[in-house]
Amino acid sequence: MRLRNIPGSEEVLANSDYVINDPKNYKDKWKSVFNNNNPVRIEIGMGKGKFIVSLAKQNPEINFIGIEKYSSVLLRAVQKLEGDEELKNLRLICIDAKELEEVFGKEEIDKIYLNFSDPWPKDRHAKRRLTSKEFLKRYEAIIVKNGIIEFKTDNRILFDFSLEEYKESSWELDAVSFDLHKDSVLNVNNVMTEYETKFSQKGNPIFKMILKLGKEI
Repeated sequence: MRLRNIPGSEEVLANSDYVINDPKNYKDKWKSVFNNNNPVRIEIGMGKGKFIVSLAKQNPEINFIGIEKYSSVLLRAVQKLEGDEELKNLRLICIDAKELEEVFGKEEIDKIYLNFSDPWPKDRHAKRRLTSKEFLKRYEAIIVKNGIIEFKTDNRILFDFSLEEYKESSWELDAVSFDLHKDSVLNVNNVMTEYETKFSQKGNPIFKMILKLGKEI
C-alpha cells in the first residue's frame, strides 16, 4: 500500500538536526557525521523509530542510522524526537534500501537490523524482500568482516524463505529462534518494536535469526 505524503513533511525533515538529507554525499565518511570512530549500525525500515531510538539511548558508545523509505513515516519518528534530549549518536535518512551501496562504503557498517520487513508475499516480488539473496549481497558490500544481521518477523512464510536464502550467500546462520519471547538466550536485552509489541499482544510468536558474514562461497 502506498503511503500518502503529509503536507509540510519535507520541510520538517529538511530542518531536523537528526535527518541527513543528502546521504550519498557521506559515503565512506559517516564517522565524520558523528565526529568519532565508534561503530556504525543501521536499521533498515525503521518505521516510527521506537527500536532504534531505544538502542541509541541505551548505547551512547555506538552510532545508529535509521533508514526509512517513506518520508511520511520518517516524519513520525522525527516528531517523537523533537523536544527530547538530543541523541548525538542517532541520525535518520530517507532512501530506498536498493541504494545502500550508493550511501555506505565498504566495511562502513558494523551491524544491520531488519525488523518486521514487508513480506512481499507474491513470488514475483521475492527479490524485493530485505532478506533475499539480492539484498544479502548488498549488505555484504557495506558491512565489516564478521558483521552481523539481526532479523525479526512474525511472518512464518517470510522467515522460512529467509532461512533458505542465506544458504546461497556468504552469510552463515549464527542463531535462530521460532519463539523469541520464550527464548531464554536470544530474548535477553531484546528491544521491542512497535509491530513486535502489537503482534506479541495478539499471541503471535516472534521469529528471529542472526546471520554472520564470513562463509566462503
